[in-house]
Amino acid sequence: MKIIYHDGHVAECPEDQELEVIRHSAAHILAQAVKRLYPQAHFAYGPATEKGFYYDVDLGDTKISDEDLPAIEAEMTKIVKENLPIKPFILSREDAIRLMQERGEIYKVEHIGDLPEDAELSFYQQGEYIDMCVGPHLCYTKALKAFKLNKLSGAYWKNDKNNIMLTRIGGIAFRTQDELKDYMKLMEEAEKRDHRRIGKEMGLFMLCDEGPGFPFFLPKGMAIKNALIDYWRDIHYANGYVEVQTPLIMNRHLWETSGHWDHYKDNMYATKIDGEDFCIKPMNCPGGVMVYRSQPHSYRDLPLRVGELGLVHRHELKGALHGLFRVRCFTQDDAHIFMTPEQIPDEIAGVVHLINQVYTKFGFDYFVELSTRPENSMGSDEDWEAATNGLKAALERLGMPYILNEGDGAFYGPKIDFHLRDSLGRTWQCGTIQLDFQMPLNFGLEYVAEDGTKKRPIMIHRVCYGSIERFIGILTEHFAGKFPTWLAPVQVKVLPVSDKSMDYAREVADALKAQKVRCELDDRNEKIGYKIREARQIDRVPYMLIIGEKEIESRTVSVRDRATDQTTNMTLEAFAEKLRREIEERA
Repeated sequence: MKIIYHDGHVAECPEDQELEVIRHSAAHILAQAVKRLYPQAHFAYGPATEKGFYYDVDLGDTKISDEDLPAIEAEMTKIVKENLPIKPFILSREDAIRLMQERGEIYKVEHIGDLPEDAELSFYQQGEYIDMCVGPHLCYTKALKAFKLNKLSGAYWKNDKNNIMLTRIGGIAFRTQDELKDYMKLMEEAEKRDHRRIGKEMGLFMLCDEGPGFPFFLPKGMAIKNALIDYWRDIHYANGYVEVQTPLIMNRHLWETSGHWDHYKDNMYATKIDGEDFCIKPMNCPGGVMVYRSQPHSYRDLPLRVGELGLVHRHELKGALHGLFRVRCFTQDDAHIFMTPEQIPDEIAGVVHLINQVYTKFGFDYFVELSTRPENSMGSDEDWEAATNGLKAALERLGMPYILNEGDGAFYGPKIDFHLRDSLGRTWQCGTIQLDFQMPLNFGLEYVAEDGTKKRPIMIHRVCYGSIERFIGILTEHFAGKFPTWLAPVQVKVLPVSDKSMDYAREVADALKAQKVRCELDDRNEKIGYKIREARQIDRVPYMLIIGEKEIESRTVSVRDRATDQTTNMTLEAFAEKLRREIEERA
């Protein structure tokens, strides 16, 4: 595939850049199509993304909906067929401003104003459409082989909520039609697995206008949440952690000391108590620091591993809210480890092994990113270098490959992020390990060293699930609602064939409940086929016990296994033992 650079030279595109160039060119063709259909349109930014492309557009008083996307897509197809050459040219900053003013591109003019005064700016033209861009691009519009518009949303100019809301038109693009078709099939499967739909069908959680971004967990959802929490407690106890609980609301002074007030206050909820500013915690770490500071420590106490299942609140824009994936309150499975500098490699290795244990339990594989110092950070260059080198050394010692993600660390320290892949190949950032020299400094934390001197501990912030609520959303889609038996909200459903078998069915259900199995009896006056289909397709129950006259006479149960869709007759005792082992082992 040949591409053209901003200086006009043409070359073969490096394979790893092909999709980005295709999608960036698709964004320009999208803008040209929009301009043809909506001449009053003004354009902001139009980048390629990991999965596709978009363009942010000011359409004035015109409102468009999803129903308008096919017409825009048809115009894009027309532009592709016209096979317009895509030609670059370069202008001085002054000439670039003049050109954009002549074309009425007010956002481009403002963008140029943010650039250095001596900058030379590159443009690309295809037919009547001209866009400011560094490139590179396809050489002809016909080289765009496979694309589709699939998203319409709002976006603030420069991502600033104080600016005008623009219309974001998004799409996907691939090298070939076959790649596009494969992706569309994947999206169809993802839609079937949408945790919001499955959550509603299974009665796991609810979202309502009275609490936007604040999910309500229903009894069956709480069964899953509690099972995850029980597992979390078991593995943390086995790995030497203690558990604490810190207050939901603490005063502003605490958040100023931690650095959150300066770096995170726009995402925090605040209130006044007794005339003083207080904040609802967006993170658990300052509370964990206060627990450490509550009593003196010696080197013999370290490492001190302190876990907390803390409910945190963060202000998210309403348009960004999405089921359990983006909410305003959630439970972080936090832990904070206080240690000596010499203990850093071992403690990071321990956390990596713990996170690996969790992800392996659910069948996820993952990759790792190392994120370094962001622009808006606190602390000395020396501390940041030491912390970053500490994380690098730990990863190299573990033989764990990683991707370097420059400038994306937390404001108080670098971090290792774990990106897991689900059954559809999608990635989710969940676990994280953050190495922090700053918070112990800000709060004056100390321990008595072996030589009797006072020294400052180093602190690790880490999570496994990340957010329990979000993790439940991910698991729901990963398993398509067919949770492993130990996690399933209803583990067994007892299905009597008729009223004649109701008494024995109730006896079976009561016996299983007595063994703390999450069991339901379907005593409705419905046909057995209907009960089985609903239990299997809607409730997604791992095991259905069908009770008829034959089972009453033999004092057995007919076990319908969701995984195999096969039915096996066995004694209740044998089934209960099999179930007990499966649940205890969290198979």
